[in-house]
Amino acid sequence: MRIPFLDLNAHHAPLRVELDAAIAQVIDRSAFAGGPFVAAFETEFATYCRARYAVGLGNGTDALWLTLLALGVGPGDEVITSPSTFIATAEAISFCGAQPVFVDIDEVTYTLDAKLIEAAITPRTKAIIPVHLFGQCADLDPILDLARRRNLPVVEDACQAHGAEYKGHRAGSLGVAGCFSFYPGKNLGAFGEAGAVVTNDEALKNRIQVLRDHGQAKKYYHSCVGWNARMDGIQAAVLSVKLKHLDAANARRREHATEYGDLLADCQEIVLPVELNHNHHVYHIFAVRVPDRDRVLQALSELGIACGIHYPVPLHLQEAYRFLGHARGAFPVAERCADKFLSLPMYPELAAVQVREVAAALKQTIRVAREVEYAHAD
Repeated sequence: MRIPFLDLNAHHAPLRVELDAAIAQVIDRSAFAGGPFVAAFETEFATYCRARYAVGLGNGTDALWLTLLALGVGPGDEVITSPSTFIATAEAISFCGAQPVFVDIDEVTYTLDAKLIEAAITPRTKAIIPVHLFGQCADLDPILDLARRRNLPVVEDACQAHGAEYKGHRAGSLGVAGCFSFYPGKNLGAFGEAGAVVTNDEALKNRIQVLRDHGQAKKYYHSCVGWNARMDGIQAAVLSVKLKHLDAANARRREHATEYGDLLADCQEIVLPVELNHNHHVYHIFAVRVPDRDRVLQALSELGIACGIHYPVPLHLQEAYRFLGHARGAFPVAERCADKFLSLPMYPELAAVQVREVAAALKQTIRVAREVEYAHAD
């Protein structure tokens, strides 16, 4: 049985009539760049996130970057974040002219270790970006408490956490802003690139709106140097359709995660993801940790099961950030996890038989490796 890592055709097929109608409306009104469909989605998404405002943008990187710019982050500043994330988190900091300061992750949740943040704060620190990795919120209470004491804004990188919750609060609604990506493979995905910022701060919302449109609040009157980071009308229309189905899709992801957990629990070599009691995990990625990960990945591929790695190299060891001077061992938890992470197929349309097939193949692959290891030991 061939099992893809992600199946967007299966995801879109039952929504095709709704999606076609939504796109047709955009075409009929020629509302392609910004406009009424973006405004409607902004209202819907803000309501969904239980925030006052949402600003539609070109992608999730824009969301992080423009939020930092709107907060006044600039050259010479520092922003604390995780080394275990997609590079866009750090890129947004760099494009402000600031420097990312990495703090290691918690080995249970894979999110920023709140206990380590204060030691990383310097007079140049201007913000903290916790990353809600794989669909689970970081432990926000201690981060927010520290940030209040040190007068630092917290920007939630919620690009993988659409619909996730922390103690009953939706991801993105607890910091000064929450940043989302709607890349096609996300829990809420567009038909291309799109992103958004949610916030309860009207002044911050207004600044981001100006920055996304070439620094203009009124056409051809530019109060600052901005950028073209507007959301397309077609993307907004597609997202409005898919938003109505997000909770049901997330519920199916959670069912698959439970099934994976039950099926893999008896294999001691596999470290399963852990959902904290106060969290509502939406499993954008179902990442397990396995020994000899690359061999396991290859073996599963040969069986027709597509898996992924999120992420094989922590940011502090990437060539792009070599100038920061970090060597292996600087953030040991992130490094250990990166060497062992294996992302299993995870999307709402997975069939129960596919989940069982993936779990059985993974256990068999690890069992064979164990037997080979024992034979060599003898």
